[in-house]
Amino acid sequence: MLRFVASLFVCLTLALPAFAQQADAPIQQLLQSQSDLILESSRRTIAPAIDALANSGLPEAQVVMDKWQAREMWVNEETGLFVYAEEVDRDTLRIFDFADGSEIGTVPDDGFDQLKPNSGIRGMIGTALVQFQLSDPNRATRQRALDAIERGAEESHLAALRASIPTEEDATILARKQRLERLLTIAYGETDAERIAAIESFAGDLSVDVRAALNPLVATRVEAAETLPDADDIGRVLKPGSEALTRDDAYALLVRADLAKPRISREDQRNALIANIDNGSVAGIQVATLDSQAARDMAYAALADQGTVSAVATEAEVDDRLANHVFYERYIGAPPEVVAAAQLALRAIENKVALNQAFDLGLDALSLASIYFLAAIGLAITFGVMGVINMAHGEFIMMGAYTGYVVQLFIPDYTLSILVAIPLAFAVTFGAGVAMERLVIRWLYHRPLETLLATFGISIALQQIAKNIFGTQARPLTAPGWLDGSLVINDIVSISFIRIAIFVLALLFLALFLFVMNRTRLGLEVRAVTQNPRMAASMGINPDKINMLTFGFGSGIAGIAGVAIGLYAKVTSEMGSDYIVQSFMTVVVGGVGNIWGTLLGATMVGSLQKGIEFLNPSNTLAAQTYMILFIILFIQFRPKGIIALKGRAAEA
Repeated sequence: MLRFVASLFVCLTLALPAFAQQADAPIQQLLQSQSDLILESSRRTIAPAIDALANSGLPEAQVVMDKWQAREMWVNEETGLFVYAEEVDRDTLRIFDFADGSEIGTVPDDGFDQLKPNSGIRGMIGTALVQFQLSDPNRATRQRALDAIERGAEESHLAALRASIPTEEDATILARKQRLERLLTIAYGETDAERIAAIESFAGDLSVDVRAALNPLVATRVEAAETLPDADDIGRVLKPGSEALTRDDAYALLVRADLAKPRISREDQRNALIANIDNGSVAGIQVATLDSQAARDMAYAALADQGTVSAVATEAEVDDRLANHVFYERYIGAPPEVVAAAQLALRAIENKVALNQAFDLGLDALSLASIYFLAAIGLAITFGVMGVINMAHGEFIMMGAYTGYVVQLFIPDYTLSILVAIPLAFAVTFGAGVAMERLVIRWLYHRPLETLLATFGISIALQQIAKNIFGTQARPLTAPGWLDGSLVINDIVSISFIRIAIFVLALLFLALFLFVMNRTRLGLEVRAVTQNPRMAASMGINPDKINMLTFGFGSGIAGIAGVAIGLYAKVTSEMGSDYIVQSFMTVVVGGVGNIWGTLLGATMVGSLQKGIEFLNPSNTLAAQTYMILFIILFIQFRPKGIIALKGRAAEA
């Protein structure tokens, strides 16, 4: 014990000269001048102390605020000097000098108080630290400082940003600093000219932060007067009863401005009259005569004249006050010249936003059209070419999606699993289509009603089989990592990589279909059987075999479409029913039996649906209904679709 006390005495003895030297340091003198505020540690009073440190120009100020924020600053109870320290153990501190960072010594913590700023004070210190961090040699520190400014910009940050720009060597950070400097100039610039110049520099910029900086400049306050003031900061004139200013709000404004008497509700007026009935009359007016609002107003006014109740405005007085006052908006966010520049910039931005929203809507429509085209291309073969109404087409899409899911259970590499799933889904659904054609469809050619009922029954059966195997919960078909995220063009226009991939896949299938139909023997025989089955048979073509292969080919394409759609939509037993109606609409609108018509039909159906959803975003069911009604109307004028077949196939 004596040895421990002796060692502490030696440490303190050696530390005394260091303490004496520390007291003479400029940073310590500054801390002593703000000691009362620092020790009080109140968020309401601490700001001058933080500002004194931040604006001192002393290089040690950053260290002080860093340690203070981290709760590593201590004060000597006896001398009142500030140090920063690290805890050696529960009772011992290793203390350091703020002036040069040198170690003073190891001392017991009994003679020191730890400063523990609350979260509010730490936030204020963090804001003040930004000016030091903007020029920190560490790139990440400078990035964090810019992040802090973006989250909560203050007027003091503008000068700090401007001071740090000339020494910034990183091109990316420099561009970010310059942009932030212009944004802060809009709000805190010293002169109107520099604020206007900063506003004009953002002409046509679609970023949200620009609009966030401009909108406060055009803020208004509704005021009322007997005549419209002749001032530059007056905006539009408002009419009471309009959407911008209701009649009640207008009169309430007059009351708050002491330009009119307060109103009273009819219920309160009625209760006041009842409370003042005396011998069958109110203020000398017989109760029996109070059968109109005008009479009740007169009785209440008589009570007010007697001092029994407070004077209020009648409806006639309300109308008179509103008619004899003008209501207008006064700009309160900035001087008139700055407001005019901000309004001009906002109008330009709004016009550009509208154009970009239209472009974004077009991308969404194109993306949806590619999905419908993928879903309908197989149906264009089975229905458009063969004339078979296959209500189970959606279930082939579902089978393809589940095939992709099963493949991913065995192949965890998502890229490889998709590459395997696409041909496997084609094989599975091709086989299912051939089996369906051999067992059911071949017996029902030229009997559309029976074909529709039979395929509808098969559709229900396939859905139930899928439920029995995979359950009712949605199953994941995960896209490869390189399809994550979106292609962001600006703050308004973006499109996911999965949708881009589906669009590319739709183009590939269009090319595949055209190649098969125009460059292969199968395509030649399909076209021959489609145009004239008897003539094709006389030329040695087996129509029965061609019908089987055609139906299988269309079903196989539906399976591949299922893999693509499964990456974007949920994989369930009912997913096919989500696309069967749109697939039929796509084929019918485009023109039965024409692949280019199917492409145009998908574009039309996708664009129409997205357009209706944009106009009525809260009701997708209504969008579907309006779309079907429009297509019914369209078919009345073009019953054969956008591109009608010509020749014998059209006459069949």
